[in-house]
Amino acid sequence: MDRSIFLSLALASLLIGVVSARDWNILNHLKSLGSSSPSQHGLVSSGLSTNLKRYCESWRFNVEVHNIRNFDVVPQECVSHVQNYMTSSQYEDDVERAVDEVILHFGSMCCGKSKCDGMDAWIFDIDDTLLSTIPYHKSNGFFGGEKLNSTKFEDWIRKRKAPSVPHMVKLYHEIRERGIKIFLISSRKEYLRSATVDNLIQAGYYGWSNLILRLDKPMY
Repeated sequence: MDRSIFLSLALASLLIGVVSARDWNILNHLKSLGSSSPSQHGLVSSGLSTNLKRYCESWRFNVEVHNIRNFDVVPQECVSHVQNYMTSSQYEDDVERAVDEVILHFGSMCCGKSKCDGMDAWIFDIDDTLLSTIPYHKSNGFFGGEKLNSTKFEDWIRKRKAPSVPHMVKLYHEIRERGIKIFLISSRKEYLRSATVDNLIQAGYYGWSNLILRLDKPMY
């Protein structure tokens, strides 16, 4: 079942990293390898933009499949690449394909809509799994390029305007209608429960079994 939300959770990690490597970039990395000439690595004048794009695409992909871990922020030279992807139709297509695959996966299981015994559970994260934070990043120009400002982000949460992640409402109700209990977990604080519940319902999510939020610790 974990393949169900794999893509969404992986993409979420691009937006809400919690540590700090903002001064790392591929050019500095190449210098540290002892090369005084970027041409040795194919990064020359006219080819620099193309190679950097390929590098950033490779970085994003490897984050998604968890080959790259423990990064704090998106490398600065890749922030625009992440922004372009997260706001593109390709991102929506990728989520749609992942959702379709999960629904097909259900078809190979014994748990059809009329067969579930109510003993199964499904866990969803909220931010960038069910609710999209892309509008927040559009307004603030972050897209993972710097650590999240918890105060500003919580003020945005209170506005209850986060849209659903594309195609995730469909997956959510496909699961719910099979009698599978849905549990929601989030690093949002408990005092944001009302705003979170209101936003979830407005975005089309309802009927979960429990919503678990954090108590006293910082969000991220």
